[in-house]
Amino acid sequence: MPRFDEPPIREYIVTESQIWSCLEPMITDRKKRLYERQAEVVGALAHPIRIAIADFLKEGGQCVSDIAEHIGAERSNVSRHLSVMLKAGIVQTSKEGVLVYYQLRTPCILNFLCCASDVLRHNLEEDVKALR
Repeated sequence: MPRFDEPPIREYIVTESQIWSCLEPMITDRKKRLYERQAEVVGALAHPIRIAIADFLKEGGQCVSDIAEHIGAERSNVSRHLSVMLKAGIVQTSKEGVLVYYQLRTPCILNFLCCASDVLRHNLEEDVKALR
């Protein structure tokens, strides 16, 4: 039985900003910037056409018309997607005469796509097990 001479229990209302301010020291500003930049790179791949372009470029540099023909898209559409990938640093260009060739700036980006495929394979295996 509670005693009446004990001090009352205080209720605390904590706001969302107070929670984040407590957590912020755990994630430095430098880490936040890194996460933001990583999200930009991942976002620049977050379209099936861009993934198809990256996959095709593993064979080496290609011009827009060859990329468009290979993935079955309009050149103007491919150019827009390449622009996003170029801005994010996924591809780089080189020029031969009037043709501009695109190549992967860091081919290790394909490792990320392989990892995404592994996630899909794992999910499929789990789904198959659940259906048995």
